[in-house]
Amino acid sequence: MSTLPSLVSCWLPTELGEFQLHGVADPSTGQEHAALTMGDVADGKPVLTRVHSECLTGDTLFSLKCDCGPQLQSAIEAIAAEGRGALIYLRQEGRGIGLVNKIRAYALQQAGADTVDANRLLGLPDDSRDYHMAHDMLAALGVASVKLMTNNPGKVDALRKLGTVVTERVELIVGQNPHNHGYLDTKARRMGHLISTPMNLHDLVNKEQS
Repeated sequence: MSTLPSLVSCWLPTELGEFQLHGVADPSTGQEHAALTMGDVADGKPVLTRVHSECLTGDTLFSLKCDCGPQLQSAIEAIAAEGRGALIYLRQEGRGIGLVNKIRAYALQQAGADTVDANRLLGLPDDSRDYHMAHDMLAALGVASVKLMTNNPGKVDALRKLGTVVTERVELIVGQNPHNHGYLDTKARRMGHLISTPMNLHDLVNKEQS
């Protein structure tokens, strides 16, 4: 039986409310991850939860090339509105390929490749993210089951295979703009994400250009 990670915690006041901030280091890699919680997440009831992989460009630099920043903000807002929930923030940039490779992939996308083909041209996997630390952190926080905010059925499946009880998937469709329609189109067509149809995305671009 694996040992649960040891979390360090503190109070964190934010513009959206008062949270508890938790930090932990992956014992196998040393990589540090974080969690935000609000309310009693260890009461046995399903917890509104977002498992979010780091995106420096979207989360911090306000990039319009993806929907990561708006998803992060909307997830925290949803938790604050409910008064209870958890955000697991995993440090696995670029679906696990790292920041420098992500920038390389962006350059290939600028030349015409989509997000999947750009990774493959670099000899990298489409998505190499791992969710074992998310599962372990949720367990360490005492979370019995989650209502998972995601548009990615693969994330639901991955967490369930690790033993996380996902009672429902809560869609998180935000941040669509003319700069990321191709990115979202690729996620829908080639990666199985449950988001707006390509036609709706094209309508968004046409509306912006009209």
